[in-house]
Amino acid sequence: MDLRKLKTLIDLVSESNISELEITEADGKVRIVKADPAPQMPAHYVPGAAMAAVPGAVIAAAPAVPEPAVEPVETGHVVKSPMVGTFYRAANPDSKPFAEVGDPIKEGDPICIIEAMKIMNEIEADKAGTVTRILCENGQAVEFGQPLFVIG
Repeated sequence: MDLRKLKTLIDLVSESNISELEITEADGKVRIVKADPAPQMPAHYVPGAAMAAVPGAVIAAAPAVPEPAVEPVETGHVVKSPMVGTFYRAANPDSKPFAEVGDPIKEGDPICIIEAMKIMNEIEADKAGTVTRILCENGQAVEFGQPLFVIG
């Protein structure tokens, strides 16, 4: 979509009573949202390299393919989830967590529970060391292979 066409659409939105306009064409999609005095919601054009700002609307280019997330590299041994489920740090809400940051642990010590299909699965440390980081929140849903703890 060329810039003249975008400018015409922006002018149309800013001069009319509509607050939002979305158009999909073969070469991409454009969404124009009329800016309020409150925080602005950006409009997206997919795919595109052109960016334009006109009073009353904001247009931002968005990539057609999302970029892969870059995960930080952990130092130490990373304990990963062996299943999909819900992560719990303790056996029950009133109990002390199995592992805290700074706790020394031995291989085979329970470090958390993952609830899957109403079954509580006790997850054991697969390496001895000291817990340096806990990467999940209590009650958080976890995926297979998701990092849970870092053992130094």
